[in-house]
Amino acid sequence: MFFPMALFAVVVTASLVVWQLFKTLSLQRDSYESDLLHPAFFMILNFLCLCRSLATMMKSRRVQVLLILAVLTFLLIHCHFQPCSNNAPVERKPSSVHILILSSWRSGSSFTGQLFSQHPSVFYLMEPAWHVWVTMYQNSAKVLHMAVRDLVRSVFLCDMSVFDAYMSSQKKKSDLFQWETSRALCSPPACDLFSRSDIITAGNCRTICAKSPFSTVEEACKTYSHVAIKEVRFFDLKVLYPLLTDPSLNLKIIHLVRDPRAVFRSRENTVADLKRDSNIVVGAERTKGEMGPYNTMQVICKSHVEIYKAGSQAVPSFLKDRYLLVRYEDIVRDPLALAAQMYRFAELHFTPELQKWVHNITHGNGQGAQAFDISSRDALKVSQAWRKTLPFQKIEKVQRVCKDAMDLLGYQLIQSEGDQKNMSLDLLFDHNSSK
Repeated sequence: MFFPMALFAVVVTASLVVWQLFKTLSLQRDSYESDLLHPAFFMILNFLCLCRSLATMMKSRRVQVLLILAVLTFLLIHCHFQPCSNNAPVERKPSSVHILILSSWRSGSSFTGQLFSQHPSVFYLMEPAWHVWVTMYQNSAKVLHMAVRDLVRSVFLCDMSVFDAYMSSQKKKSDLFQWETSRALCSPPACDLFSRSDIITAGNCRTICAKSPFSTVEEACKTYSHVAIKEVRFFDLKVLYPLLTDPSLNLKIIHLVRDPRAVFRSRENTVADLKRDSNIVVGAERTKGEMGPYNTMQVICKSHVEIYKAGSQAVPSFLKDRYLLVRYEDIVRDPLALAAQMYRFAELHFTPELQKWVHNITHGNGQGAQAFDISSRDALKVSQAWRKTLPFQKIEKVQRVCKDAMDLLGYQLIQSEGDQKNMSLDLLFDHNSSK
């Protein structure tokens, strides 16, 4: 009775060992030139030779079986808890978390970017693809998608040599677009005059830290656990699929949207700043005339629809739990709750210092009228300013070209000037109900 049970145990154990070795071989098939030379084969041969020699030396069949069983058990434990070869590669996960804040112009993206920039664990850059669009402005946004994606990937990996194609050989840190909005470029090792835990304004940074060499950008990036980028120059989520499937990246996408009527009103206040970008988005001819601004809004709204659908409907497996839709109106209604949600999504701790800063920056007296201006303001009041200043005729046109986006994202259409002026009428509803 003993011998059949022992033999069964030997067969089972041997099968597990062979399976483990086969698994190891499969994982390592790209790391050696010839299967016949793989160390695991030598391990099997050596093991068989050892068993044969021991079996020959032992006269008792029972002792032979027990000895083989003991050796097999040891080998199984060895292979299970540590690689069977010193050459076995360990699966490496990216050392950093990569966050892409995906939005459009005048949607509160600069403020949302600052939520991440001011975090002491985050290296942040604001719209690095600006350099691509300035250098290659003769092209359309669609044509520039690939160049923008390649630049973003390099920044996520802290390879700042990618800017060599867009800057002079004598580039300085201050040549980087909106560099002063990055707390990481205003604190060690990029600038030693502030602490990494300080809340740093762009004005103070620009005054004190402008002289650092460009090499400090890459040096600083490599010291952070999180790299965040804010971009307004992607109009198709599928363009980012290669980054989402790149094993060297751990990419999470925050898709920030805003009521198109508020965006339109804000764009009217910054027409000169956005002229070149608008030309790239729709073409110079389509930006002219009365319908020019609405043509641009139509493209922007359509892109938000496509991005949202790709991120939330029939989602590919590699995008699961890596896309988060955030509405600017939800942020200004409850800044602390939405900031906490985004930090959880990005695997960041919401420190008491940041909580205080978020409250103060959203409960001030500023109007936020200038492009890229991040100062203390009454964020809720600013978000509703279009209802008091934008003519109803323009609202109707915006609603016409952006209706699909507004329905999908949870922005209620208004039918009259009375609805527009009635501030007790809530124009925001759960975007999930519109699916």
